Amino acid sequence: MNPPDAYCFTRDFAPSGPAPFRVGRHYLLYARSGTLRLEAEGLRWTLPPARAALIAADHPITIAILTQLTTASVLFAPDFMPAPRQAVTVFDLSPLARALIGECLAFGPDDEPTAYGLTLFRTLCAVVLKLAETPSPFVLPVPSSVQLQRALDLTEAQAAEDPTFAGIARDTGQSPRALARRFADEMGMTWQQALRRIRLMQAVERLATTPLPVTDIAMSVGYNSLSAFNAGFRELVGMSPTQYRATFQSS
Repeated sequence: MNPPDAYCFTRDFAPSGPAPFRVGRHYLLYARSGTLRLEAEGLRWTLPPARAALIAADHPITIAILTQLTTASVLFAPDFMPAPRQAVTVFDLSPLARALIGECLAFGPDDEPTAYGLTLFRTLCAVVLKLAETPSPFVLPVPSSVQLQRALDLTEAQAAEDPTFAGIARDTGQSPRALARRFADEMGMTWQQALRRIRLMQAVERLATTPLPVTDIAMSVGYNSLSAFNAGFRELVGMSPTQYRATFQSS
């Protein structure tokens, strides 16, 4: 029996390294719990339960599973869902989208679709395509050199510990001048700008998945000043951390 025009795919995954992925359907990639990393189009996103990715049919991506993961992704046949405007778009999930995905869990690849199920999937299509019109700003360019990738990974691992540029250069066997040039040439930003983006990306994961106060979150990702955290967050997102968190909690 052929899979239905739309169905939900749920499964548990252990952490694993980057692996190529490609599917012949439009794909809503969503983690109900855990975090994964998505790379495509020369960009890299982290996807906690706060965010999802819409990937056009037959478009190649790379996925790394960073923590124990439970997916609740949805696959749409190309003639069931209009083609997304972009091959890959990452966006924040609204409470309505999460509720619809929760309802779609009852309809897997081996289930005969019902009128109710088809209505759910069509509604989810409309909601997801609308959300994709506002891509997430929490994205980083993918380094093209091994040296910069090592420096970026180390910066990410040490983001909460007040790392220094000189220390990252030393620990990755590069001169500060050479590393600064790689950040500029391969990512179009300075190391300090990359560090701020990483800290804000980590903060968003905590805002969406924990009840920690905003002050505690700011300190946990490496900020020493709540005002600096609020200012940086508002500059990137256009709203305060408290307002952003509310978008995950209200309908």
